[in-house]
Amino acid sequence: MNASLAGGLSTAVVAGCLAALAWQSAVAQQQPLGIFTGDGDVGAVLHPGSAHYDRASGAYTITGSGENMWFGRDDFHFVWKKVSGDVALSADIAFAGEKGNNHRKAVLMMRQSLDGHSAAVDVAWHGDGLTSLQFRDATGANTHEVESNVSAPQRVRIEKRGDFFYAFVSGKDGRLEPAGASIKLALKEPFYVGIGVSAHDKDAQETAIFTDVKLEQLSALGGAKQVLYSTLETVAVAFTDRRVSYVAAAHFEAPNWSRDGSYFLFNQDGGVYKLGVNGGAPERIPTGAETRCNNDHGISPDGSMIAVSDSSEAGKSMVYTLPIAGGEPRRITPNAPSYWHGWSPDGATLAFTGQRGGNFDIFTIPAAGGVEKRLTTAEGLDDGPEFSPDGAWIYFNSERTGHMQIWRMHTDGSSQEQVVFDETNDWFPHISPDGKWMVFVSYEKGVTGHPPDKDVTLHLMSMTDKKVTVLARLFGGQGTMNVPSWSPDSARVAFVSYEYLAQEPRD
Repeated sequence: MNASLAGGLSTAVVAGCLAALAWQSAVAQQQPLGIFTGDGDVGAVLHPGSAHYDRASGAYTITGSGENMWFGRDDFHFVWKKVSGDVALSADIAFAGEKGNNHRKAVLMMRQSLDGHSAAVDVAWHGDGLTSLQFRDATGANTHEVESNVSAPQRVRIEKRGDFFYAFVSGKDGRLEPAGASIKLALKEPFYVGIGVSAHDKDAQETAIFTDVKLEQLSALGGAKQVLYSTLETVAVAFTDRRVSYVAAAHFEAPNWSRDGSYFLFNQDGGVYKLGVNGGAPERIPTGAETRCNNDHGISPDGSMIAVSDSSEAGKSMVYTLPIAGGEPRRITPNAPSYWHGWSPDGATLAFTGQRGGNFDIFTIPAAGGVEKRLTTAEGLDDGPEFSPDGAWIYFNSERTGHMQIWRMHTDGSSQEQVVFDETNDWFPHISPDGKWMVFVSYEKGVTGHPPDKDVTLHLMSMTDKKVTVLARLFGGQGTMNVPSWSPDSARVAFVSYEYLAQEPRD
């Protein structure tokens, strides 16, 4: 309304027009932001954020401040909608402007509440291109992440099915593919889903543009075909951050980390494969006539040889060694079944699990071949023998107490003693090269054996004070971490997690 027009009208009419405009403005502010129903700042934010939806282009422009989205609290501007059931949210993301904090974040998020400390899961697109699945599994708990091996993907997606959350990123062809990042977290219905921005600087503001934003209600899988994806990940001992190294629509297992830290070994479809730590395509190592290798394999202390467990010759697993580059394997164990698990620090002795007389026990044998020596005789399964870095002990798991626990003994079988005392079923102890840590796989109470497709926990024990902490929780089990998988600097552990995803097109 211009001044000249107002001057020609009565005071009552002007007041009425102004009131109408104010009401229209208030209504406009309450209108849904595209597919979302509200927005606002979450957490402690010094500079109020904002959100704008362009109906013509379908773009959402979000400006947010906030110190961080990490530890026990999120500070950011959030555009949201309350939903229930299984949903997926996808979008193209780009920051406005080239400058800003490398750790600023634009996110696709699902969270329990609008409280800054709320349990939440998000796919975070960082200013430097890092893309990760972040999660806080309880109110006020520390945030953890699984980093994708794809930097600055144009399009990202977060998908919720039941209590499982999955991340997807676009590749060079622009198609969304599984990022290999998944976690389990229970959100009560209804919960919030939306998009948001944090500046990672309490005194600054950052702006991101979200385009082609799609929110989908997912139908029940029912009898729909599902595809198994395997992901080779590493996790840091100091910070528990996880990184995806390789993901594929295939079943592979049991990573070893090379002695020089430059590559991994894993088994798939009866073969042993080499994969560079920095990515690339896996290469199959020639293993001669032994083409039915299982997930019990490892590298000699000097890095020149591989031990494999293979059932090609007798239909039952036996232990062989061969050069690290491949070649004709040499059979070491005279009896079957035998499953390799450890190599002594001096390279002279192999430790393995063997079934003899109907019972599985721990054995050693010279690495050059010879007579096997039985070290355990307890009823029930003894498995997973591995030498300590100083060569003084063999650690193993045993069910002699009624459920699987971690034990150790001297290399001649003497002084057998229990190391871990808990309610879970614990498997495959691996001691860090510096001797300071032990990592092992734990199944929930009541799980028998070490089956696949289970929720498991990687536990970390300090060898100094025997304190046990959680390193990672994941969907896995058999094949996750059967064999030694420490990085040579003792900083990280490699493992395999699994996902069953619907075979359906994703935008």
